[in-house]
Amino acid sequence: MNFQQLKIIREAARCEFNLTEVANTLFTSQSGVSRHIRDLEDELGVDIFIRRGKRLLGMTEPGKALLAIAERILDEASRVRRLADIFTNETSGVLTIATTHTQARYSLPKVIKAFRALWPQVRLELNQGSPQEIVAMVAAGEADIGIASEQLVNQPALAAFPWFSWHHALLVPKGHELEQEPQLALAALSRYPLITYRQGITGRSRVDRAFQAAGLKPDIILSAQDSDVVKTYVELGLGVGILADQACQLDTQSALTRLDARHLFEASTVWLALKRGQLQRNYVWQFLELCNANLSLEEMKRQALSVQEEEPAIDFQI
Repeated sequence: MNFQQLKIIREAARCEFNLTEVANTLFTSQSGVSRHIRDLEDELGVDIFIRRGKRLLGMTEPGKALLAIAERILDEASRVRRLADIFTNETSGVLTIATTHTQARYSLPKVIKAFRALWPQVRLELNQGSPQEIVAMVAAGEADIGIASEQLVNQPALAAFPWFSWHHALLVPKGHELEQEPQLALAALSRYPLITYRQGITGRSRVDRAFQAAGLKPDIILSAQDSDVVKTYVELGLGVGILADQACQLDTQSALTRLDARHLFEASTVWLALKRGQLQRNYVWQFLELCNANLSLEEMKRQALSVQEEEPAIDFQI
């Protein structure tokens, strides 16, 4: 058994058992992938995959057990390589951050500017995506830090730390009827077409829960992932915007008015997440401290470097 075979097992599961995609991912040939699988099954004496003719449909029970072991072995090998890199490149490297558009656009600029002053030799990469995509990138080691309002907490593979709390605000065209409301209520808001974030991002669940708890059905005519997209359609007069308050910064020339909505929707928290059990460069810890100076470095390291209990491994010899 070798590392290439273990990589093929892992990628086969990730690529939904499409061997052409596995070969492309590992920069090898499909015939080579098939040969490695046959050799491994012959060595272990068990079928790893469920087949229909030459097609792979899924994994057998021994295959699933082997997949869990392969992921642990490859993860540990990655840590060894990371350990060497950390001690040979202490002040330079690449910091990859997976985050949402809202955080990249409105919350991170000041932090990144301060970070660059402290670590001028570190390059930064911002990968924007949905919270689900952010979880996947951090868990797979494709991003050092994940930042989002939803999905990062209670993920076994991640250690999450709070950054800041925020509320939703409303954006309406200037002169809108809602500007005359002495105390905005959900009932009044539900009478208008609404434009807000799509499901699963930027506190959308809190918006839905508030209307549901009030027994109201909002008329959400457009959902988007990007705060600036929401603003654009509000400016066109298509509806009332419900956005993160940090995304509602308006200049004096704006045709929009911001209305306070903190009493309408539950507060949300932006979370910072690391892959649990993974060694981190010093500049990763420094970035987290720049985000939230109240975070304890010792406590962050304790949580992030701990590995949760795993199922007993089947003893395959490598």
